[in-house]
Amino acid sequence: MFQRFRRNRLNPHLRALVRENRVSVDDFIYPLFVRGGEGIKTEVSSMPGVYQMSIDEAIRECETLKALGIYSIILFGIPDVKDSVGSDALDEHGIIASAVRAIKRAHPDMFVVTDLCFCEYTDHGHCGIIDHVHETVDNDATLEISGRQAIVHAEAGADMIAPSGMMDGIIETLRHALDGGGYENLPIMSYSTKFASGYYGPFRDVAESTPSFGDRSTYQMDPANRREAIAESVADEMQGADILMVKPALAYLDIVRDIREATSLPLAVYNVSGEYAMLKHAGAAGLIDYERVMMETMLGFKRAGADIIISYHAKEVAEQL
Repeated sequence: MFQRFRRNRLNPHLRALVRENRVSVDDFIYPLFVRGGEGIKTEVSSMPGVYQMSIDEAIRECETLKALGIYSIILFGIPDVKDSVGSDALDEHGIIASAVRAIKRAHPDMFVVTDLCFCEYTDHGHCGIIDHVHETVDNDATLEISGRQAIVHAEAGADMIAPSGMMDGIIETLRHALDGGGYENLPIMSYSTKFASGYYGPFRDVAESTPSFGDRSTYQMDPANRREAIAESVADEMQGADILMVKPALAYLDIVRDIREATSLPLAVYNVSGEYAMLKHAGAAGLIDYERVMMETMLGFKRAGADIIISYHAKEVAEQL
């Protein structure tokens, strides 16, 4: 006799009882992009509903987020002046340090994650100091200034550091710097498996971080590689990462599942700008039921094994929940 799977689907309450995965507002971290000035809230045309904000506006945005039940944010900075080494990122009065202090002062209950990288702060748009001989990022020179950047973030009051530059040895470097500075309890969420993806285009609009030459294929991962993707995350776990991450999310759910099965650490996914923009523009064109597809996508992340979702959809998801 064939099995009647439909018995458990005929009643909505029974469907809820046997549901294997759920999306909660507690799963989300919401990205915020901060810049200098006051009263600035500029929408990014490629990412409807996403803004560059001055710090005062970001503080107001946190009030909106908390009203929706979202208490975790990740900050990206857009400095007034960029240079070859991203000096603003190393300055205790730079945009990120200033934003962290102001937000924590206004919202001490907000969990503030800081993206630790240099692409938004350099005039060349790459993620560290340039090795001009090989036209790529100098890994070890970038590690040295990354440790300094981590201390700036920690002293400003960051609740978690999230290094995104994909430098070899970055987690060990940051853990050593933080521990040596008295911040041994400050967690690190590693962008442990980050691909050289075409899905980042709209992010580079909002963060103003498009490389002025070449691309990031020499330090971000080849999208074709599965075994290397797992090895990257396992290596970061061994170096002391507290949370791992896969970025992008939607085209890499096989990798999310692989890493989920390889580690017991909490696992995040970054639902990136291109994924967000595709749903937004398809919804606006009437091609999809936007809210339904959005929620289905979030469930896909959870089903694949994600514990944490970094997403520009977070506010809309919270409204649905």
